[in-house]
Amino acid sequence: MLRDLKIWLNHFEYHAEHPRCVPRGLPNVLAPAERRLIARSIATFQLGEQSPGGTLLRATRRFAQAHDAPALLRIMELLVGEEQRHAALLRTFMQEHDIPARHRDWTDSIFRCARRLAGLELYLYVLICAELIGIVYYRALEAATGCERLKVLCRMLVADELAHVGFESQLLRSLPARSSPATRVLARWAHRGFFAGAACVVWLTHGAVLRGAGYRMGSFLRACAVQYQFQLETAAAPGGSLQRYTRSG
Repeated sequence: MLRDLKIWLNHFEYHAEHPRCVPRGLPNVLAPAERRLIARSIATFQLGEQSPGGTLLRATRRFAQAHDAPALLRIMELLVGEEQRHAALLRTFMQEHDIPARHRDWTDSIFRCARRLAGLELYLYVLICAELIGIVYYRALEAATGCERLKVLCRMLVADELAHVGFESQLLRSLPARSSPATRVLARWAHRGFFAGAACVVWLTHGAVLRGAGYRMGSFLRACAVQYQFQLETAAAPGGSLQRYTRSG
């Protein structure tokens, strides 16, 4: 992984220099019934995107110093900046449609508390959980809305989240093993359990939007599980394609 840091740095620097933006002139009509359907849900996801990333950057700084990998810290800074641009894009859409922002939400608080519990490895596992579920959610939001501007915004967010997961899963696989094989197996099962629980919580709190996209609880959980298996257990395997995630200047 550390040999790929330059590739990832090029990718994130390119996107920092050429930030994504929704093309002008797209239809931006949101019907009143649709606004009622998505308002609370999209505001909750907007809140989750705007984390300042302090815990992540501190954990990364310690790891980067210990392994002489200054590029890793810069990548994380750029990644956090990209997430904050996501929050800004969502906030702009919300303001255009008089959707009030949320300043606290119990589901967002759970993810934030979990990320503070330990070092870089646990933080990355929790972050990947949120992003994989977010990929399924944004695709569902795109399917549930007739607003062309929101559809394009959802596609942009999914593209970035896929790259984030690709980078983070590669980084996880490169972290030094500090436990026995048996402990690592238990940790993987614990992560899968946390992921499944988080997906259930998202269904319970965002079910109206997900049902609007044609999901039922079982099909939503299966869609999340497919993302987990593909992104963490297939695409992130040794020899997996890096180019599918990245674009450099």
